[in-house]
Amino acid sequence: MIVVICGPAGAGKTTIASRVRRRLTTCGHDVRVSRSDDFSRNTYEQLYADVAVDPPQSKPDGHSVHLVDGTFYKPRWQRAFRTLEDVRFVHVTASLETCLERNSRRADAIDERGVYVIHHEFAAPDTGLVVDTDELSAEEVVERIVRAIGAWRVGEEATRTANGSKARNE
Repeated sequence: MIVVICGPAGAGKTTIASRVRRRLTTCGHDVRVSRSDDFSRNTYEQLYADVAVDPPQSKPDGHSVHLVDGTFYKPRWQRAFRTLEDVRFVHVTASLETCLERNSRRADAIDERGVYVIHHEFAAPDTGLVVDTDELSAEEVVERIVRAIGAWRVGEEATRTANGSKARNE
């Protein structure tokens, strides 16, 4: 499963992705993380290639997750990632004021104008999970994401089982 954690700069994506990874790893999941911050040019093309070249390997128990951390504020980037198999989006959001304040504390802060642009132009993805880090603590957000991943896994298993039964009956 690929879980894209997206939202405006300063919303808390990297913090959340790191904590989700820690939690899932503790629970026995094989977890890989790719971050847009690791690429300086052609960011989303490189991020896509990183994920597409090394998709999550299905362990026998299905507990393999690739977390992708990036703004994904342009719909074309979201559409590109949706072409990959088994992709889920989590929209992490916060107020502009919170994003500006958090960004200013980062060692690798982006230009304040960039925070404004991304926040105002962000195209919210079609997702079943939106978490507001102004309203929820980091641990509450992590808990919601981990529960969502579990529910998505259960849904996948039910679909595979139903498709297997359907194929045997045909």
